[in-house]
Amino acid sequence: MQFLGITMLALPFLSLIIAPFAFIIALVIVFNALNSDNELIVIGATGAPRTKVLKPVLAAAGMLSILMLVCSLYVSPKGLAVLREELTKVRVDLLANIIRPGRFIEIDEGLTFHIRNRDGDGTLESLMLDDVRDPETSFTYLAESGQVAELADRMLLVMSNGTIQRRTGASGSISIVRFQSYAFDLTSLMPQTSAPVFKPSERTIAQLLWPDAGDDYYAANTERFAIELHDRIAQPLYPIAFGLIVFAFIGGARSTRQGRSAGVLAALLACVGMRVAGFGSTTLAVGNPSYMAGIYLVPVLTIALAGWLSVSNTRPRWLEALGERMERAVEAAQALLTRLGRRTPAGLA
Repeated sequence: MQFLGITMLALPFLSLIIAPFAFIIALVIVFNALNSDNELIVIGATGAPRTKVLKPVLAAAGMLSILMLVCSLYVSPKGLAVLREELTKVRVDLLANIIRPGRFIEIDEGLTFHIRNRDGDGTLESLMLDDVRDPETSFTYLAESGQVAELADRMLLVMSNGTIQRRTGASGSISIVRFQSYAFDLTSLMPQTSAPVFKPSERTIAQLLWPDAGDDYYAANTERFAIELHDRIAQPLYPIAFGLIVFAFIGGARSTRQGRSAGVLAALLACVGMRVAGFGSTTLAVGNPSYMAGIYLVPVLTIALAGWLSVSNTRPRWLEALGERMERAVEAAQALLTRLGRRTPAGLA
């Protein structure tokens, strides 16, 4: 359950990257269906402008952008901050990091721990604790079950239904004491809990806008805080850019499957290339703040160019030439796959 919870906390951050590409796939499926059913041809034959089909695309992209804006400004950093706190707790959890069922683990010099099993609620079954840290006297604790409890800033191992075997080194005598409940202090064995240091991606929008001047991490990473702020604002622009790119390439009716395949491939490559350029501008801005404008320029220029191509009935000569080359490449690849599919080994024929 803890692993599932930690995974869920990271999902809002991952969705900021995955959601725009999922939107691309959804648009490709919708436009292919419209083209297969000849609906795009009918819309064009009625004399309706291209914006008739473009408006629903922009509406869907706008709604996704709003959701991404909320996620980018609030949900994602909140989830990452809670995730950081949980990971910090796990690092100081002795039983989660050291104790393994079925193994004899020396958690401290002269202190060996063993459990048969650990339930989902944290109950330790059939535990053994051998303490030989004192050369004069050693203790062996055997219990049917145990629980780790925190009480008054102390970490205690509360054992139930067991025995304590006390051995004296000088005489070698052994005494056994039976108990129903016994608490063993683990405080000295636990690493000290330190306050987590939150990265820029794990801080709220208010902490990015008005950071604490006394924060040592902020003082050493001032540029990263500014970049994170601009990146959060720019991320919701990508669904709009992706929607316009897909519409520009496959938003019109196509009469051949080859031409449609080339358009889909071109749209995917353009979207991936633009997102890579966005990541690259963010990376470059870390070392040189003059590149920070690229965080906005990449999606804004793409929206402008793809928007012009979407509403214009003409295409630049270089774009038409590129499209023809891609169509020929797709046709050649499909022909090659067809030939390979027809060839079967003699033993399998």
